[in-house]
Amino acid sequence: MAPSTGAVRPARSLVIFGLIVAALYALVFFTGDKSPTPKLGIDLQGGTRVTLTARTPDGSQPSQDSLRRAQEIIETRVNGLGVSGSEVVIDGDNLVITVPGDDSSQARTLGQTARLYIRPVQGSAASSNSQAQAPKAETPAPAPAPQNRPFPAQDPGTPAPPTETPAPPAEQGAASTADQAAAEIAEAKKTRQSTDPAVQQQAMAALDCNASDPLQGNDDPALPLVACSTDGTTVYLLGPSIIDGQEIADATSAFNTQQSRNEVSLTFKSSGSTTWAQFTSANIGKQAAFTLDSKVVSAPVVQGATPAGSATSITGDFTTATAKELANTLKYGSLPLSFQASEAETVSATLGLASLEAGLIAGAIGLVLVLLYCLIYYRMLGVLTALSLVLSGLMVYAIMVLLGRYIGFTLDLAGIAGLIIGIGMTADSFVVYFERIKDEIREGRSFRSAVPRGWARAKRTILSGNAVSFIAAAVLYVLAVGQVRGFAFTLGLTTILDVVVVFLVTHPLVHLASKSDFWSKPSINGLGAVQQVARERKTAASARTSAGAQAKEA
Repeated sequence: MAPSTGAVRPARSLVIFGLIVAALYALVFFTGDKSPTPKLGIDLQGGTRVTLTARTPDGSQPSQDSLRRAQEIIETRVNGLGVSGSEVVIDGDNLVITVPGDDSSQARTLGQTARLYIRPVQGSAASSNSQAQAPKAETPAPAPAPQNRPFPAQDPGTPAPPTETPAPPAEQGAASTADQAAAEIAEAKKTRQSTDPAVQQQAMAALDCNASDPLQGNDDPALPLVACSTDGTTVYLLGPSIIDGQEIADATSAFNTQQSRNEVSLTFKSSGSTTWAQFTSANIGKQAAFTLDSKVVSAPVVQGATPAGSATSITGDFTTATAKELANTLKYGSLPLSFQASEAETVSATLGLASLEAGLIAGAIGLVLVLLYCLIYYRMLGVLTALSLVLSGLMVYAIMVLLGRYIGFTLDLAGIAGLIIGIGMTADSFVVYFERIKDEIREGRSFRSAVPRGWARAKRTILSGNAVSFIAAAVLYVLAVGQVRGFAFTLGLTTILDVVVVFLVTHPLVHLASKSDFWSKPSINGLGAVQQVARERKTAASARTSAGAQAKEA
């Protein structure tokens, strides 16, 4: 028989819970952005999720340091674009970029390697698959002074708007993908980065500017390069790099009112600025190509020497948005790895709203079914269950808002599933408690005396069950990736809150009910049938005792 518990102070427990809820909502409404709305994932509010698979020239596995550096750079690019609610996470050898909103182009271009080199132009020809005529000699932009990693004025005949290079198709399996990528890069280098003039001419004639580029961001700056312009109309033969894009100190975008065009202005570090000044003074009348991820963005003619320390402008067929994106990409540096988009998912805001409504409806249906079961089976004790679940829901909502505000936690469909399961687990704790009370009443105790003894037995079972659930959620969170972690997180959170609610709300309320004459009525608490069983057992035991006594007397 379980021993009775010590003194219980239900009022103190309820006050503590009330203070916790009050403190949470004070943080919600009086700190941060003061918005009482949780941060939603793209499957609930709409947005784009892009999975970038890292590629290395030799097909080896990328190091975690390189992935972390790439993650940091992409995060700064996101912040530079002013995109709120975005996140970049490492998932194995992949980076997963999530950008909310309707503009999917931002997320799809954030993984651009942005390896910029300045190379001398040794020759050019119209692309074999281009419908345009061969580019004419261009007149570079007058004012800008080229420098360290600059992009001077673009030849009018070869406008080069920066466009996204299509990623190679995803392969069957990580190992085969890495091997094939390494083989494609090595094969491309043999022809397009050969030092043999005959091979170079063959590469210029054979290069398809509309096909995906295996060298994207993987070209060797110390070797020549056969590359296409970004618009695919011109093929260039370029010499080894003279300036690395890492020499860029700053990059900004602006609209040139005199030329009526958008430009990207570059400021170089001292060493790059000196190199560019020397190159321009020695190559007046020749072209210099600015290559970004193995594509020629701009190839202006050097019209005069550029003084060291002056800025250089990149011109082309830029819109305001593309100029800003390019400046942002160059400003925050090149990625240490090249990536291909292995998966891209765009969810419209309308679909996200529909998903949110479906999740809320599912949660409401689950809650209503639990409450109906408790009311039918436990009568008025089900009201205490309903009150406990409502208070638990208030606490969960406040915590979701605060987690989204301070650690960037986003609530998605998987997270809602974890919350719905948490409702069932909380109800399960109530069932365990109430059934233990029934067991005590069957042994002949009153409702008042059964509550503390039932609690002493039930709380061990509740703690054990929740401990197992929390361990399972923790293991799932550590081992899982992506949205499954959101499910594990909310499941673990609701498991902890279940314990808090049962100890600080449910048990104190039931304890208070056991002291009340109204709640002690069998017709109210639904325990009449159990008490009848107890009386029948007591009568049968008395009959057996009387029969035994009579038998002894006989």
